[in-house]
Amino acid sequence: MPTDRLLDLAIIGGGLGGLVHLRYAREARLDAVVLERRSGVGGLWRELPAWQDIQICPADWLVGDMSLAGTKQPQILANIESWVGRFDLGEGIRLDCPVRVARHDGTAWELETPAGRVRARHLVAATGAHNTPFVPEAWRGESGVRELHSSALRDPAELRGRDVLVVGGGASALDLLDLCLEHEARRIVWVYRGLRWFAPTRKPKAVAGSVRPFAKMQASGMTLAEQSAAIGADLASRYEKFGLQAIRPPQPLDLRRDQLIPGRVRMLEGFARLERHPGTVEAIEGDGVTLADGTRLAVDIVLWGTGYAVDLSYFEDPRIAAIRSVVELGSRCACMVRSLDAPDLYFPSVGLDGIGAVSWAYSLMARSVVSHIRGTARLDMEATHRLNHLELARHFAERDPGLRDEEQRWEFYRDLALTTPDDQPYPFPGVTRGDRRPGHQS
Repeated sequence: MPTDRLLDLAIIGGGLGGLVHLRYAREARLDAVVLERRSGVGGLWRELPAWQDIQICPADWLVGDMSLAGTKQPQILANIESWVGRFDLGEGIRLDCPVRVARHDGTAWELETPAGRVRARHLVAATGAHNTPFVPEAWRGESGVRELHSSALRDPAELRGRDVLVVGGGASALDLLDLCLEHEARRIVWVYRGLRWFAPTRKPKAVAGSVRPFAKMQASGMTLAEQSAAIGADLASRYEKFGLQAIRPPQPLDLRRDQLIPGRVRMLEGFARLERHPGTVEAIEGDGVTLADGTRLAVDIVLWGTGYAVDLSYFEDPRIAAIRSVVELGSRCACMVRSLDAPDLYFPSVGLDGIGAVSWAYSLMARSVVSHIRGTARLDMEATHRLNHLELARHFAERDPGLRDEEQRWEFYRDLALTTPDDQPYPFPGVTRGDRRPGHQS
């Protein structure tokens, strides 16, 4: 695998983002390779438990004519794996090949791997913005309490008849509360430092998570502030309808910061069973935990629904290696994905940390990055706030001529949002060579 030749592009990470970038690089005839530390592609989805599912509807996960058998981990992993065969990517992927050190030597990127050195003019760090399970610090003494991060809960059936403490205020915590109710935990205690907005609904996530109504709101010309206000008012009325005022976030919804998390049906129906404690876990000792306010809770299991952190420790540059959150990473990027700290470095996961169709968003970013490498697009050094869905399309279409029709420009993406059936994925963005219209199916 190691070679003395200088590659056009090295991609660290064989998850969906890395594979989409490789697909566009190969179309553009770039000399590119994916370096994946695991024994198979899929990224974090290769390690998640089978109950884990996506937060959006299937049509918003897919792009083009790809297929998806279901919304849970085995089906999502199979979908990601299918990209390899669908676009003949196998020869460009190196498995069991972790990048130990990434450095820029003033001329190119130099990557140290167990198999030797890899050099490339450009580097896509597709290791994800949420790639390391995060558990807050707490004092731990001798204890019989079992602790599991949400990513380590393999068999939710073991919650049956147990006293369970769920920690967190976001999507992972809502999933865990739902699992506790589904598998009949004896007692369910919920501890949260802060609360995030979610959409109370009796619809399953595979339906409620659709981004299409939001796309139509964007296509209508509403400003970001108007979108935030309209969605915020709708969510507030839902909290009142479901009797959830006690967990309504105090801050207004802001789409530059908040995501549209669908509600969990069981969690809403069983809300009265949840023993709620705003606060943080201070210590775990003996037969339970102690909260920061001194409250003592006897429990059997602590489930950490506290999400994930960024791990960029493989970068030699200390400014990059020290980044721990996607918000911090986003502040160190221009044009959504282009690093401000090092040349010819791109972080596609920043552009995905919003509201939108997953594979389609990756395709927009990957096509633009590849076009930038080829010199047919220009990713500038302009800082941007988080962009959602069609805003992302507009942003990259303004910089990548191949993503737009010269006469229609923004109108193409507006029409795409208004005319694509809700149960159908968006088409692939145009191929990277030639002058075909956006949306061409390759």
